[in-house]
Amino acid sequence: MAAYVFALVGGSISTLLRLTHRPLCALISFAAGTLLGVTLFAILPESLTDCPWWAVALAAATGYALFFFLSTYVHHVCPACAASHFDADATKHFSEIASALIVALAIHSTTDGLALGIGQEAQSTTAGQWSLFSALCIHKIPEGLALGSLLIGAGWPRARALSWVAAVEATTLLGGMIGFFFLANTSSFWLALFMAHVGGGFLYLAAHAVLGEMLKHGKGLVLKSFSLGVGLIGGLNILLRTLAS
Repeated sequence: MAAYVFALVGGSISTLLRLTHRPLCALISFAAGTLLGVTLFAILPESLTDCPWWAVALAAATGYALFFFLSTYVHHVCPACAASHFDADATKHFSEIASALIVALAIHSTTDGLALGIGQEAQSTTAGQWSLFSALCIHKIPEGLALGSLLIGAGWPRARALSWVAAVEATTLLGGMIGFFFLANTSSFWLALFMAHVGGGFLYLAAHAVLGEMLKHGKGLVLKSFSLGVGLIGGLNILLRTLAS
């Protein structure tokens, strides 16, 4: 629910205000940093406690490959992570990309929800659980912002644009319910592999977002914001592990 609300907040801001790309770029880069941070500091280390390294590596590779396939052959899986690409095609060709975008983003948001739904079981430490929660909530803000901005840029009325943000992002709730009610009691081995799979998807999103923004916008702003995101999650893990010990 919290992640869904954060997405709606982002969508609401974008439908009420016409943000320039610079603040959105900073937020996208910051959110990408949190995704990389939670993968490096929480998901992969804790997956390795329940699975051999080769299984974790294979699961992460499948997560990366899934989002790469969707972005290459369906549509960019995350409007925030591919915001620079949308600058060119949003207003002229939105009707052509709408269905593919909704399918790709729905799969992405369902995966987010699944990760949160099973996170209490899959992440064995409090630091891991809060890192995952924080990173996904932060990521949802620019995701809602980018999707809302895309719809407004395509000429949609504000109310209709926000209702579509709410509808598409609701797949996060669907994934959360599936994860919480049907997958949370799965063995720790398979939960760890699924989280490694999610981590692979996060690696793709982080790399895609940062590289895309660096190619079209200031490298200094992108790297600074990205580093802050990684540092936030890293610092959160250190703080919570210290308090727990």
